[in-house]
Amino acid sequence: MADLPRHERGTSVTAEPGHQPQGPVDGSGTRRAFCVLAPNPSMMTLDGTNTWLIAEPGSTTAIAVDPGPDDEGHLRRVAATAAERGQRITTIVLTHRHDDHSGGAAALAERTGAPVRAMDPAYRRGSEGLAAGDVLTGGGCEIRVIETPGHTTDSVCLLVPADGAVLTGDTVLGRGTTVIGTDGSLADYLDSLHQLRALVEEAGLQALLPGHGPLLPDAAGTLDYYLTHRAERLAEVQDAIAAGDRTLADIVARVYAAVDKALWPFAEWSVRAQIEYLHSRGDLPPGMEVPAVPARG
Repeated sequence: MADLPRHERGTSVTAEPGHQPQGPVDGSGTRRAFCVLAPNPSMMTLDGTNTWLIAEPGSTTAIAVDPGPDDEGHLRRVAATAAERGQRITTIVLTHRHDDHSGGAAALAERTGAPVRAMDPAYRRGSEGLAAGDVLTGGGCEIRVIETPGHTTDSVCLLVPADGAVLTGDTVLGRGTTVIGTDGSLADYLDSLHQLRALVEEAGLQALLPGHGPLLPDAAGTLDYYLTHRAERLAEVQDAIAAGDRTLADIVARVYAAVDKALWPFAEWSVRAQIEYLHSRGDLPPGMEVPAVPARG
């Protein structure tokens, strides 16, 4: 990763009470989307990375979204799954740059001959990138690109109108909530959540297909939960600051007391993003600056 320290690669989730859907992940999907689960489970990646194959039923081509880590067995299985479905992968798309989504892109491109399209030029292979409003048709069905920065600056979601579904990458997860990385922004993230929420009415959005965890069949309910959760967390951070907490560690210890301590270092990134957001609105006490996230090996 060109712009992320090694300890930030492939970070997505803070597991918290209140949003814990359950269900099978591998092989899940919709009429046009099929999940191939990567074997990289962890506290931060949940069951592993969801690689999505998108194709119109009967199509001989497919788009692979988020190849996952550079794991030969997984990439071989992705290509084989497409072949079993009578398809060949003609385009690879990245929802964002993190290694647990993009690490296998180059190897899958070598295996299939497909170009890699990404918002970040550093991760592209071929002449085409991604931009808001792009329409991809490589799998025989329409896929619309939605720019959704926040988790990272280059995050996108992919709307499959015919299924009433959106592939969310790490913008929305199947369990828990998303970490705002040091290259992300809470202001951007809230705007992205509101944009997705508007799609429920504007595009008949029903289901969310996340980058980690199970499919979410209630798009409206999930997005409402995410927006409410963010507002509550922001209020809790403000309360911690009002109580005199100034370091990320102290604020996390107060606000994330119910969360596994192993996740506290990652929660510091989200707290920093919230303090940065408050700073941008002029809502920090006089003299308080946005603290840096401590370096960790």
